[in-house]
Amino acid sequence: MDVHPGTTAWTTRRWLLVGVSLALAVLAALSVLGWAVLAHATTVNTRLVDRSSPALLAALRLETAFVNQETGIRGYGLTGQSDFLEPYTRGLVAEKASVDSLRELADGDRAQADLKVVLDRAGAWQSMIARPVATAPLTGVRDLARQRALQGKGAFDALRAALNVQQDHLMESRLKARSDLLTVRFQRNLVFGAILAMIVALAGLLFEGLRRGVTYPLERLAADTERVADGEFDHPIGSNGPADLQQVAGAVERMRQRLTEELAFTDTARDQLAVQAADLQRSNAELEQFAYVASHDLQEPLRKVASFCQLLQRRYEGQLDERADQYIEFAVDGANRMQTLINDLLQFSRVGRVHDEHSRVDLEEILTVTLNSIGIAIQESGAEVTHDPLPEVAGDETQFGMLMQNLVSNAIKFRSPDRPVRIHLSVERVDDEWRFAVTDTGIGIDPEYAERVFVIFQRLHNRDAYPGNGIGLAMCKKIV
Repeated sequence: MDVHPGTTAWTTRRWLLVGVSLALAVLAALSVLGWAVLAHATTVNTRLVDRSSPALLAALRLETAFVNQETGIRGYGLTGQSDFLEPYTRGLVAEKASVDSLRELADGDRAQADLKVVLDRAGAWQSMIARPVATAPLTGVRDLARQRALQGKGAFDALRAALNVQQDHLMESRLKARSDLLTVRFQRNLVFGAILAMIVALAGLLFEGLRRGVTYPLERLAADTERVADGEFDHPIGSNGPADLQQVAGAVERMRQRLTEELAFTDTARDQLAVQAADLQRSNAELEQFAYVASHDLQEPLRKVASFCQLLQRRYEGQLDERADQYIEFAVDGANRMQTLINDLLQFSRVGRVHDEHSRVDLEEILTVTLNSIGIAIQESGAEVTHDPLPEVAGDETQFGMLMQNLVSNAIKFRSPDRPVRIHLSVERVDDEWRFAVTDTGIGIDPEYAERVFVIFQRLHNRDAYPGNGIGLAMCKKIV
């Protein structure tokens, strides 16, 4: 390999240390200069955008508010009809909002003085004509308006003049801010142009230095490693360039030798892993089949036990002692509960196995069908169910129906006796997915039980308080 004189005396770390130190020093100076220019530009822009322009708009809205007031008072004075006072009322509200904005945005003594003059003249006009006419009785409002028409016109003309002065001053302030912004933009462009030129020159110097001391040896090292990566595991890695790069090349060579030794072992391990994965898949399938068969085959004997217990209860109720009746009732209840648990287990085992046909599903339609199917429970509980506009998604229609029915039914079942039942299904777009949430005004779930409630047959209350077997949320989690 051809190496320039003096190159090998420098390690990569030395090259990088010198180059980065020089670059950081120059960039630090440029950053300080750029920060100062940007700070000044931000200040000027903020004054224009956040104060000068909003203040001018607020002054224009204030003038419109006074015009509306004058229009309403004049219409009421001419016609005597109270409907004409509506612009006056709206104008008072708009006046207050505009004045509050101007007090906050007005910058400097002149702006505050202009606002004071406007408010003083507005107050004079309002006390002279607006408020007396607005509060005058219908029978005398026309006479009062005619009597004070001339005075009112003069007062309002004075108010207009004050508004014009205010707007002229605000416009002058805005133009001044805009001129300052154009100036600082020119300065910013000039400074950043100089910064860019210096960065380009610095990058060229650093590139040439790094190419001579680092890049060329790294290219040779990369070419050797590419040949190894393409499958030439017997190709040796050459050691060239600075001392630290030679150390890297030696480490890569040792890694190549170790990888070559490990390849044979990896092939064997991969074969074993494939066998284990097949065993695991077969085991899961057998477990699902066992749950289905067990729950299905237990139905018949359990149904017979329940039937004969119920026959005993109907035939011998009242003929035996009270304890015997109680024992028979316990047997009937236990058989019925066991039958319900087995049905629930059978339904749980079918999730994702029987119903798993993905297609485009309209959730609006699914929710409508679900609410109709539990309409009696909704009516009896007085529940109010609302929802955001629901999208179409990909999934199994039956599983979506089971999911919505379980969630809404749970919200109705675990309602609070102290609050009306309000259930809301919300949805929002998060990147390329939809995120759904069901919220209600029910009794809630303590955080310590947040995981437990999703475990099959786990309950937080006894059956006397809330019926059920504790499988609903477990099915919801499995479906999701």
